[in-house]
Amino acid sequence: MTVTQVLHKGDPVKNRRIVAALISAVGLLSVAACSGGSSADNGDGTESTAVLTVASSASVTTWDPVKSFSTEAMYMGNLYEPLLWKNPAGSAEEYTPALATDWKVSGDGLTWTFSIRDGVTFHTGEALDAEAVKNSLEAAKDHGGASFIWAPVKSIAAPTKDRVVFELEYAAPVDLIVSSTYGAWIVAPSALKAVGQDDKYFESGVDAGTGPYTLESYTPGEKVVLKKFDDYWNSDEPATYETVDIAITADAVTAQQMLTAGEVKYSTQIPLENIESFENDSSYTVNVSKSPFNFVALFNTTRPPLDDPAVRQALSYAIPYDDIIAVGAQGYGTQSHGPVPDGIFPYSADVPQYTQDLDKARELLAGAGHPDGGFALTLTYASENSAEKRFVPLIKDAFAQVGVEVKVKSQLFNQQWEEAKADPANAQDIFVLYYWPTYSDAGSDNLYSLFHSSDEPFFNLSYWKNDQYDQLIDEAGTYTATDRDKAQSMYEEAMGMLYDQAPGVFLYDAQAVSVVPHGLEVPAANENYPFTTFFSRFKPS
Repeated sequence: MTVTQVLHKGDPVKNRRIVAALISAVGLLSVAACSGGSSADNGDGTESTAVLTVASSASVTTWDPVKSFSTEAMYMGNLYEPLLWKNPAGSAEEYTPALATDWKVSGDGLTWTFSIRDGVTFHTGEALDAEAVKNSLEAAKDHGGASFIWAPVKSIAAPTKDRVVFELEYAAPVDLIVSSTYGAWIVAPSALKAVGQDDKYFESGVDAGTGPYTLESYTPGEKVVLKKFDDYWNSDEPATYETVDIAITADAVTAQQMLTAGEVKYSTQIPLENIESFENDSSYTVNVSKSPFNFVALFNTTRPPLDDPAVRQALSYAIPYDDIIAVGAQGYGTQSHGPVPDGIFPYSADVPQYTQDLDKARELLAGAGHPDGGFALTLTYASENSAEKRFVPLIKDAFAQVGVEVKVKSQLFNQQWEEAKADPANAQDIFVLYYWPTYSDAGSDNLYSLFHSSDEPFFNLSYWKNDQYDQLIDEAGTYTATDRDKAQSMYEEAMGMLYDQAPGVFLYDAQAVSVVPHGLEVPAANENYPFTTFFSRFKPS
């Protein structure tokens, strides 16, 4: 049994649709960018590290790290820390120890033991110990915004001051879970007690983490100010800037104007279509890296003609993948190998891809009894998502070339999603979806959530049901903690079935783009924490 098997028995995470809508609206498909705008220096030609000014689209729905499951993740990774940090794909080590120094797992994958770091002080002045870790993660499991990620955990114990033991109901990758960008923050004991007495405790703008910054002030909808934490435990990597002054700026164009005018030194967003101006400016370097986000177009497999795999294969051959990346991603994307984004387990470049071949599409349609196409399909997409708005017309035009009419329907994501879940028999024919895993296991998320059979649709909006696929996914999930290579192999076999049966079209994995000015050193993007900007790692160069 996998984490997601438990998750999908009930109504998982209402907040996820809110996150998706917010992210689409504020333009996560924009890019991180840094400006070389005006800045103070120390009088000797070196830049001052007193203040880092930032424009960010990230609003705050809650400052409670347990309940947090939205765009405030931008700030949380600066204030709080998990037991482990997951390193980017290709790193020499899979994890960097954070509040745990080492860990081990039993052979059956049911017992995980973490050694807790000594000498760590919370921003409240309290010392970190195993009991604080236990209480934090029990709270996350009980009422966290992402509580479902803790579904495998039967109990958490702190048998000694420096040791935490997880006992599981079934084998699961606790190392991935405790390194999640959601639901795994360690919180000061006094704050957990205070929020138990007053559930609004955090909302005035306080924090109780162990991170390199504290929350100095917060003006709702306008400003977040972070202050360097002088007692931070990691003396090898202290924060460089004393203060980070963040202007909450929802509009990407406005953020770019602030950037180029020198009002801020850094912006978390610039419209993708404007990146070329930075590429052509020798004062900047444009960096491109992996992200956990991808786009899929899900076919409604419950009714003709899309109940026929041959028709779905034909339409998969009709898709202009390269053009979609050029237009939708403005070139900042790579064609997907199935629904698992590059850099996230269990991605594999060996999973086959369709390429545009209109003759092959026509041949398959004719073999399926549609020699001239001759049918119409309704396609829905999220109106907030600028990339979808750009590339959907390319799908419509390509399908027209094989005789298939596409009627495009633009909706707010929440409306699109609720309508698709209500009644598959009367739902859209094609649902364009922007998706990412909740933590860095796209086997228990993307492969399960999008295509595992379910009695009622949630994110499986192709409504596809295949017993062999279900069995593969279910079994693979049981090996992720104990034999990841075996899990990888089984997941790859399942993705091969998705290619063959084509319940959806796997369009592209979006890339993260950053624009860095000369004179500023910015940390490389980490696809495991796409919503967080780690300000402590910014330095003048």
